[in-house]
Amino acid sequence: MNRHDRSILRLAVPALGAMLADPLVSLVDTAFVGRLGATPLAALGIAIAILSVGFWVFIFFAYGITPLVSRAIGEGDSPRAARIIGSGLLAAAGLGVVVSVLLVVCAGPLTDLMAARGEVHAQATAYLRIRSLATPAVLVILLGHGAFRGHQDTRTPLLVTIAFNSANVILDPILIFWVGWGLEGAAIATVVAQSMGAMWFVRLMRKRLGAEFRGIRWDESVGLLRAGRDVVIRAASIVIAYTAAARVAAALGDAQIAAHLVAVQIVLLLGQVADSFAVAGQVLIAGFSGARRGKEVRAVSMRLLFWGFLLGGLLLVLLVLGRVVVPTWFSNDRGVVAALEGMWPVLVVMQPLTMPIQVWEGVVMGATDFGFLARALLASMISSLVVLVLVVPLDWDLSGVWWALVVFYVVRALHLIWWSSRPDSLYRGLTRLRAG
Repeated sequence: MNRHDRSILRLAVPALGAMLADPLVSLVDTAFVGRLGATPLAALGIAIAILSVGFWVFIFFAYGITPLVSRAIGEGDSPRAARIIGSGLLAAAGLGVVVSVLLVVCAGPLTDLMAARGEVHAQATAYLRIRSLATPAVLVILLGHGAFRGHQDTRTPLLVTIAFNSANVILDPILIFWVGWGLEGAAIATVVAQSMGAMWFVRLMRKRLGAEFRGIRWDESVGLLRAGRDVVIRAASIVIAYTAAARVAAALGDAQIAAHLVAVQIVLLLGQVADSFAVAGQVLIAGFSGARRGKEVRAVSMRLLFWGFLLGGLLLVLLVLGRVVVPTWFSNDRGVVAALEGMWPVLVVMQPLTMPIQVWEGVVMGATDFGFLARALLASMISSLVVLVLVVPLDWDLSGVWWALVVFYVVRALHLIWWSSRPDSLYRGLTRLRAG
């Protein structure tokens, strides 16, 4: 085992547990709702595609604050780290309220944009309005993850995430089937659980991390704002690519959008494995840069890339083995299962590509080169959209939608190869540290 593996795994394994909890619960939601029929499942797919926009756009509350806090800790400036967390917490709560109101008001038109019709439209709109109420809680939870990661603590977010997602799993069958609220019951269960998680995170950030709301300085907030801008562009590019894919899948039929939902949930679940190592990259790269240990920056980066390729190979094998069984876990509708089986090979070939990309983007974030990622993801999104517009005219099936997403990742990989080939690539944003 490499000398850096212990540090990487110490951060990545608990981070993986916390990251897996949310998509696992989403998969449980999908499985429960799938028993209600293809229409509720299609409605859930539409609503989740819309909600994903907010999640990915505001993911900077986690990704942006982690390297800033980690660097402050590495420099020995704990008061500055506390103020950064405090300013981020206030921003998360305030912005969450604004976004929640907008989503409630605009739920109907947003569902229209996803080409939902009839009962699918009605159920998706109702679900979206209820889930929107949890937006402030979601943003606070994201902030909490980033703050604790910056302190090299991925265990606390894991415990909090397990707790509130367990509440969701318990409430789901009660509200969906026993109370009889169906899809709306699933939304209420999630709102209650996420609100519990947000309150717990706030308490822990005040008590353990010393989150400070007084004496917040504008100049210290500029780094978070700048990182937030670039991470929003990056996240928005991802959201647009996946939302456009969902829009095209919806145009292919209810069975196709339902199958697309399941496939996206699987991809997001597997992506959490890579993202956990990306988190380790953010924390370690930023921490070593703050401590002026440039040699360790390069060594950790190379080891993280090794882990990315290893994960891609392992997940490829798992998906090959699960092709026959896994699709039947999420729906008993023959059309949905057939659509899933048809596009499964695309999911398989994506893994050796997506895993190293996501891990290496964590290295770039740790180097605080958020601007590069913003530009790279914009170019990748545009390339994917070019392929997506051809799916319906050329009468491609759901596989065509997913090949467009493969293009999205290929262009990202090309940008990262270019970034890594520059002499100063691993030190960009780190004041070009001298090795050692």
